[in-house]
Amino acid sequence: MSRPSLRLLGVDYGEARTGIAICDPSGFLASGLMTLSKIGSLEQLAEKITAIAQENSAVGIVLGLPLNMDDTEGPKCEVVRELAVMIQTEALPVTLWDERCTTIAAQEIFRETKKSKKKRKQNIDALAAQILLQDYLDNRSKT
Repeated sequence: MSRPSLRLLGVDYGEARTGIAICDPSGFLASGLMTLSKIGSLEQLAEKITAIAQENSAVGIVLGLPLNMDDTEGPKCEVVRELAVMIQTEALPVTLWDERCTTIAAQEIFRETKKSKKKRKQNIDALAAQILLQDYLDNRSKT
């Protein structure tokens, strides 16, 4: 008997670029998948994310919630919540997850690996999504 897939998509929303990550079917390890450049409207972005989830057999989405360092929500959180409503379906639930410092962590990783600025810009958002998703995978049993 095969085990059900626990494949999740991680999404690090940004106005200019949105990072996408995916975990393995066991739900253990996250990997960066791609970076989407500005797509247009929020609705178009939601449609693209939903299509990527379907193409990769994802059973849920972990969407980064950009909380302020003092735990308050700023204007960007409103946009992320709107995006979550557009994506969420019964078959594709969305979990909002604290994404504070994921981009900073991704930048630090790239600095340590001495990647070129061009490579960093191309991959930073996918890496931030990977860090976000891995944090969720590592901590979901604690919530």
